[in-house]
Amino acid sequence: MKRFFRRLCSVACALSVLAAASVPAAVPGGSQEEGYGPGYVSYSQSVLADVPAPEGELRGVWISYLTWDKLSDSRYAFEREVSQILDNCRFWGLNAVFVHARSHSDAMYASSVYPWSKFVSGVQGRSPGYDPFQYVVQAAHARGLQIHAWINPYRITGYLMPWEDVSASSPARIWLSDGDESNDRYVLKHNGAYYFNPSAEPVKQMVVNGVMEIVRGYDVDGIHFDDYFYPELDDSAEAGQFDRPEYLASGSGLSITQWRRDHVSDLVRRVYQAVKAEKPQVQFGISPQGYVEHLRSDHNLFVDIDRWMSEDGFVDYIMPQLYWGFETKTAAGAPAPYAFDANLNTWIGLKRRGNAKLYLGLGLYRAGTDVQDYNEVSEWLRRDDIIGRQVAAGRRSGQVSGYCFYSYESFLETAAAKEVANLLPLLKQ
Repeated sequence: MKRFFRRLCSVACALSVLAAASVPAAVPGGSQEEGYGPGYVSYSQSVLADVPAPEGELRGVWISYLTWDKLSDSRYAFEREVSQILDNCRFWGLNAVFVHARSHSDAMYASSVYPWSKFVSGVQGRSPGYDPFQYVVQAAHARGLQIHAWINPYRITGYLMPWEDVSASSPARIWLSDGDESNDRYVLKHNGAYYFNPSAEPVKQMVVNGVMEIVRGYDVDGIHFDDYFYPELDDSAEAGQFDRPEYLASGSGLSITQWRRDHVSDLVRRVYQAVKAEKPQVQFGISPQGYVEHLRSDHNLFVDIDRWMSEDGFVDYIMPQLYWGFETKTAAGAPAPYAFDANLNTWIGLKRRGNAKLYLGLGLYRAGTDVQDYNEVSEWLRRDDIIGRQVAAGRRSGQVSGYCFYSYESFLETAAAKEVANLLPLLKQ
């Protein structure tokens, strides 16, 4: 019954968004509108009309495990709902979907490595009785959409996925309960959440094996990792050390920061090589956090972005999550270095160091919401064409090969309707 009402709401929201997309845009520099706060301006679509889409531009959307969780358990209802999702994506002018195939060390398909995801059957480890991911792949291609299998390589628990729901057939449960102390630290608990240990060789091989069963078993266009690598760590406190014991035991002469980065890079390179050896046409890319200085932190993620962007053999593309607006400020009121224009220029500079393509991940979920950006009134409440102008800026640069929007549901949100109405003409070019 809960899923029925969710679907009913989604249909109503979709109708409101499609109706909004047909409403003519306001006059440039238009007036304040009721309910949108002081300084709200509705922009004309004409300000974006001079930036046509280049040939081959990727226009994608993330479809997460949260979407899977709302879909029906029944096979035929599931297929109808997925078909509607993909029909919407095509109608909006998108040409690619980035769909969770593994969000919490589980699988949306029959895996020999990981248990079935609870987000397809309701219980991790329980089969839904058919192959839902296969249907998504076939239905996407039938509509001319690329499909990229989205994977979180190390995460075991998280939002909607507590440890109590982890199946006995999960590698995590097996390693912790098989009586073999030598493999207990392949699974680490940090701040209440469970992760696979990125420095453990069997973990790396497991992740590669999981990727390859997707590449071999499904006609996917790409494999896609996001930014769930290491959590935030504090090596000065015992509770925050994570894999520091493995670092000390290794005798490495590297700093622990570089040692961790090298382990992540080793996994990334091995995935890239395995994918290319099997199906060279399949793309492999990563969507890291969008502010480069965060990626260079000594305390979390441990993404060697400078290496990945300058050396071949790691990724086909990088898709940073540029979720900030144009007017974002620091707490001190200064223009933030991660505000969109400055941030885009930083990423373009990195892109020019090597051969990886640059895609932009854009935060449609922020449209029409009160985002803390240290303006008197949030930019996301005062503007309704932020995402469209970000696409336009990327196109004008000549250095951006595509865009991906977070997330599918955001296209259906009432708060985002005006933003979507301004965005769709750019996507439909």
